[in-house]
Amino acid sequence: MIALSLAEISSIVGGQPADIPDLDAQVTGPVVIDSRLASPGSLFAAFAGERADGHDYAATAVETGAVAVLATRPVGVPALVVDDVERALGALARAVVERLGTTVVALTGSAGKTSTKDLVAQLLTRVAPTVWTPGSLNNEIGLPLTALRAEADTRHLVLEMGARGVGHIRYLTGLTPPRIGVVLNVGSAHIGEFGGREQIAQAKGELVEALPEDGVAILNADDRFVRDMASRTKARVVTFGEAPEADIRAENVRLTENGRPAFTLHTPSGCGDVTMRLYGEHHVSNALAAAAVASELGMPVDEIAQALSEAESLSRWRMEVTERPDGVTIVNDAYNANPESMRAALRALVAMGGARRGEGGRTWAVLGQMAELGDEALTEHDAVGRLAVRLNVSKLVAVGGREAAWLQMGAYNEGSWGEESVHVSDAQAAVDLLRSELRPGDVVLVKASRSVGLEKVAAALLADGTGEGEVAAR
Repeated sequence: MIALSLAEISSIVGGQPADIPDLDAQVTGPVVIDSRLASPGSLFAAFAGERADGHDYAATAVETGAVAVLATRPVGVPALVVDDVERALGALARAVVERLGTTVVALTGSAGKTSTKDLVAQLLTRVAPTVWTPGSLNNEIGLPLTALRAEADTRHLVLEMGARGVGHIRYLTGLTPPRIGVVLNVGSAHIGEFGGREQIAQAKGELVEALPEDGVAILNADDRFVRDMASRTKARVVTFGEAPEADIRAENVRLTENGRPAFTLHTPSGCGDVTMRLYGEHHVSNALAAAAVASELGMPVDEIAQALSEAESLSRWRMEVTERPDGVTIVNDAYNANPESMRAALRALVAMGGARRGEGGRTWAVLGQMAELGDEALTEHDAVGRLAVRLNVSKLVAVGGREAAWLQMGAYNEGSWGEESVHVSDAQAAVDLLRSELRPGDVVLVKASRSVGLEKVAAALLADGTGEGEVAAR
């Protein structure tokens, strides 16, 4: 964060000083919401959560080095007292971004936000100092915390924007007004909360509505809901996709024998060949979106292609591929799941399994609930179970309650009548089954919505491969 005095911060957030001996004291470090992360020069924002109240840890934060606390009441140590800490945090973020004049790149979509944000960040860091959202901190608290990590030399701020309803993205763009806005797709994720794809499109399109006339809206030409957003922005529109009319497009798309996407990148300024280190064909669309951003910010196409070919996954539990010493490969994609990402992961699993088939390997899909699908839940879980059979996945292990039963029933109705599919009650039951049946050459995909916690299955199986098999999935 750029250096600001407590007096300046007080003016920005409308705070009342309490127990502050020197308003000229400078905040030079990060803004944190966990007192354990406080460091010399930092500012501690005290939030009252369900399990703990940050105000109770204000003294600890100051003892560790925080200059002051952003709080809703006096806490006995230097504090700026405000009516709403979240709103104050947002006001501070906007003031810092405006002062820096950095280029804000904002991304949204039903799927692929985090992976695309990580790709954009890895491309833009080759051009100039860049700050980006860590993990999926894309809400009203995470976004300003990311923006406040920007420093005097930061030229690009890459921000992921999530939404739980109409108006959320509009609020976020008010905190960090973007110049470049990327909309990836409109899918089924959170459809139960929104009520339908039209409502999701309405919410996601708030991003392009916030762009200035000299801004750029980067839209997915392969998604009709996203294409139609061109009429909702006054910014210049750039499209990406596999559609022939897309400005940034992919041709000759294929998966390598180990499940990594390869394609020819076409841009108005030239072409380049890309072979990614990430897994799954769905990353082609993510890569095209990242290429469009980089191209708009002046990166040559040959450098874009090279950077995409060298990019790694920066966020946990997203198609993390690890081969155990015994030859079993674990694909941990357990961070989240929706119908679109589930289908993409299954196709990647099958491609990876094809590379191991000569070694006698089998493909295992360990799947759980896709949350927040509302009235679509039964249909979508049934469809994923059926797809696993159509793709010839060796065995489906459906983990959990009602939704998992729907997954297994879909597989059964598609013709999986023998041992090709099974429904187990919980993560530990899945681990017990896999431990008894896995053999060298097998590839295991683990995927479900974050609330299911199937990363515990992946962790237990990986621990088995390091000789620490007693680690249980709990």
